[in-house]
Amino acid sequence: MTKTKSKLKYLKPLKNPFVIILIIFVVWMTFFDANSYLIHRELNKEISDLELEKNYYKREIETDKKAIKELSAEEGMEKLAREKYYMKKENEDIYIIEYEDSIAKSDQK
Repeated sequence: MTKTKSKLKYLKPLKNPFVIILIIFVVWMTFFDANSYLIHRELNKEISDLELEKNYYKREIETDKKAIKELSAEEGMEKLAREKYYMKKENEDIYIIEYEDSIAKSDQK
């Protein structure tokens, strides 16, 4: 008989209508509502991902602005044309020096 009384002691607060309503409200707001905790957690994760992406693109924009500024000068454009596209001026010879460690080695047997 003592076990039944101890079980009833723990179930007594559940007989209160305010506690039942509070439990239902918490469960509803956590799982079922349009503004539930689970949706908020997912949206906060998406916001943090977008913030990281935004910071990445800001850094890329700064890098591109520096590159544009360098290319806007005559010397910068000439340097790019010479180094990347191997262009030259008239009556000028260009020699490309490759070091052993920069040449791709092929396996020969």
